[in-house]
Amino acid sequence: MTQLPYGIIFDMDGVLLDSEPFIIKAASQMFAEQGLTVQPHDFHPFTGTGEDRFLGGVAEKYNFSFDLIPSKKRTYDIYLEIIKGVLLPLNGTREFIAQCRKENKNIAVASSADRRKVEGNLNEIKIPAETFDAVITGNDVKNKKPDPEIFLLAAKNIGLNPKDCLVVEDALSGIKAAKAAGCKCLAITSSFNPSQLPGADFYAQDLAHVPMDAVIWK
Repeated sequence: MTQLPYGIIFDMDGVLLDSEPFIIKAASQMFAEQGLTVQPHDFHPFTGTGEDRFLGGVAEKYNFSFDLIPSKKRTYDIYLEIIKGVLLPLNGTREFIAQCRKENKNIAVASSADRRKVEGNLNEIKIPAETFDAVITGNDVKNKKPDPEIFLLAAKNIGLNPKDCLVVEDALSGIKAAKAAGCKCLAITSSFNPSQLPGADFYAQDLAHVPMDAVIWK
């Protein structure tokens, strides 16, 4: 039987790695430097929406006026220091990507985070951007998830129709974006449980436990 073309598009945070504790720590330190004390749970509603909203949403909650561009730069400066030697790939990540490469899958990363963070993360877990056929970041799109723009662009950049792509996500906004793009979606339950992630086609605790029917292998 002829294998259908099939691409896999990975979200980054909560799928390939878990940067949330580190970016929360960095953002909290940035706000503290400006005189605002925030709590880790303040950031949770903005998971997966990109750093503009991640920082801006918390600032709005406290009615705190801040300058986004230098504040985001400062947050990344702190973040890229604190992840050194401690940010690791999630269970199964390295092996699953190696299997994709072995099977000649077209693979991409599509993350709402800025390119500076995406490339810093991938370098730190020693799966650099060059591993993938395309890396799409929040800097490359106008509309963030749940808008499908990022996944449509990722599919285009790996030369596939979205319907022939599987998106791997861990957040509801990403699942909505994947389905709106016309992709199949595998939800990784690293950040939320399945009941909090309705609409996905498949579920797995991590990339070491991907259901056999979620991916077309040779």
